[in-house]
Amino acid sequence: MPLTLADFDYALPPELVAQAPLPQRSASRLLVVEGARRSDSRFVDLPQSLRAGDLLVMNDSRVLHARLLGRKESGGQVEVMVERLLEPDVALAQLRASKSPRPGSRLRLEGALDVEVLGRDGEFYRLRFSGDAAELIERHGRLPLPPYIERKAEAPDELRYQTVYAREPGSVAAATAGLHFDQDLLAKLGEMGVGIAYVTLHVGAGTFQPVRVENLAEHHMHSERYVMPQATADAMAATRARGGRIVAVGTTSLRVLESAALEGDLKVGAGETALFVTPGFEFRMVDLLITNFHLPKSTLLMLVSAFGGLEEIRAAYRHAIEARYRFFSYGDAMLLHRKSI
Repeated sequence: MPLTLADFDYALPPELVAQAPLPQRSASRLLVVEGARRSDSRFVDLPQSLRAGDLLVMNDSRVLHARLLGRKESGGQVEVMVERLLEPDVALAQLRASKSPRPGSRLRLEGALDVEVLGRDGEFYRLRFSGDAAELIERHGRLPLPPYIERKAEAPDELRYQTVYAREPGSVAAATAGLHFDQDLLAKLGEMGVGIAYVTLHVGAGTFQPVRVENLAEHHMHSERYVMPQATADAMAATRARGGRIVAVGTTSLRVLESAALEGDLKVGAGETALFVTPGFEFRMVDLLITNFHLPKSTLLMLVSAFGGLEEIRAAYRHAIEARYRFFSYGDAMLLHRKSI
């Protein structure tokens, strides 16, 4: 029978949703899953699960200050969540207001920015800024913590909701699997012969959009921009040649690698991906996946179920709940071995 949305539901005690990061990045727990085998570990002990010659592929996108509050010309309140930059002065954004603003109207954001509403693109709005949009957003906007973190962003989040290797601004949500790495752990992995390479995928606000259809074949993924560098493709080829494994750090890195290889050979350069990975997908590039625990009924839970095995992931999540792992962006991590089909 075809899989439906209900196949990816589970009951999560609300107290297991991590509301803040641990004092140390690598102090989080790590659940290692290889088929039916599971072991409880710590993220700082990740080197014990890897070996010389493996390659970690990380997403180096940096989170923008993409959340802006303000008012319409009528005085009504408005909340803007930037999705992506279309032109130097034009952004695509989600917009929440009691009444939708009309094209040609203006918004006053954060008491400092005058933004023109150009029109709608589906569920998004096109907004024109009075200057370089990226610079203005970074200067005046707020860090956009996920909706399940029930507090406002605070000063420590400016560091902790970014990976230590983030360098390419453009995301509205962190590639959270990478939040567990600190410089000491990266140095230790390098000393033992584990390589590191980077891709870029700018996470859009659509990552938090729920799946609204029971028949998964009817769901349409939001599109996200990515870059697959030649240096990373070369590092992957060298890893394969020496018998090493490709380890994707996060579902975003995995989606870049598998999107770039959909037609067979790995394609380098910039692209757009709306890849929707569900059980039955044929993985070409990734051998292991480091990832956090994902929301019920989410496309990310579907992806990890495709990678690690549907029943295996269900069992792993039951174990994680019983063992009181911490869930979602600031929570604990998993290391998944790809299930052979």
